[in-house]
Amino acid sequence: MADEAKQGKKECGCKKAAAMAFKVILGLAFLALGAYLTLKGRFYLLALIKGCVGLFFILVGVITLAIAKE
Repeated sequence: MADEAKQGKKECGCKKAAAMAFKVILGLAFLALGAYLTLKGRFYLLALIKGCVGLFFILVGVITLAIAKE
């Protein structure tokens, strides 16, 4: 009886392999698209980074003052 249940549950790993392949291909496509858009809009990206530097230093200053207060 137990042997019959085990034999009935044997499945092909094709669905799992296809799902894994789809995920890998989708991940590579997203990486390629991200790299392309980063290179295409590098000037906007640099402007964004330059704009965030000031906010970063403000945050570092607030954290430093909070630590010094203790």
